[in-house]
Amino acid sequence: MGKVLAIVSQKGGVGKTTTAINVAVALARRGRKALLIDADPQGSVRFGLGLNAAATRVGLSDYLAGTHQMHEVVKTTNLPWLRVVSVGGVSESAAHDSYQHQLAQSPLTEELFRRARDRGYTVIVDTPPGLGPVVHRVLACSQHVLIPLQCEPLALQTTTQILRGIRAALSENPSLVLEGILLTMVEAGNPTSERVAAYVREQLPAGLVLDVVIPRTPASVEAFAAGQPVVLRAPDDAAAKAYRALADRLSGKLE
Repeated sequence: MGKVLAIVSQKGGVGKTTTAINVAVALARRGRKALLIDADPQGSVRFGLGLNAAATRVGLSDYLAGTHQMHEVVKTTNLPWLRVVSVGGVSESAAHDSYQHQLAQSPLTEELFRRARDRGYTVIVDTPPGLGPVVHRVLACSQHVLIPLQCEPLALQTTTQILRGIRAALSENPSLVLEGILLTMVEAGNPTSERVAAYVREQLPAGLVLDVVIPRTPASVEAFAAGQPVVLRAPDDAAAKAYRALADRLSGKLE
């Protein structure tokens, strides 16, 4: 049976979606069946993967609303081992309350994850920022969680908030394992970035911050803008290598 890995963060713009996409693609490139689910109503996964409008018109929100079946929202990609569920129609709506309520309360949420796991998929979930009802429910259905953290001055403050939420989730879901904090957008030679990275490692328990870090590189920025994961667009780039190393680290734990 496959496992569910939730990618969560307290704030947006920390590389959460980029991490979810590149981990899913890297796992698929290893020959592992991967299902990437976009649970964030902003729907950014479609842009990072370069999916066309037709492929993302229906998705998770439509499945939860009961208008579409699972086989209608799970889409193929150019990679044989990668499937994607976009967030669907809610991304075109300004009102997200109904979607959040459905994901948090509907038995279809757990059913989707269970059916994917029964089929042997490793499920990677891109969640909205914060600790709202969507994240709470996703964590209740997950076995693993990863926290991307941008190396910026507010990093430690946001980390304290998200860790508090993860502790609450762990008490409700004993099978949930925190894989660690992933430092993202690390700029080598930038004193602020390096100082924040060092401070986070000093202040948090040993081993909580992963040794793998994701550097900010021009290739990684260009890849997302081009609708391609950096692990495919620029495989020799430092960020691509870091994401592959992260996937290698997670692979055994997600079996």
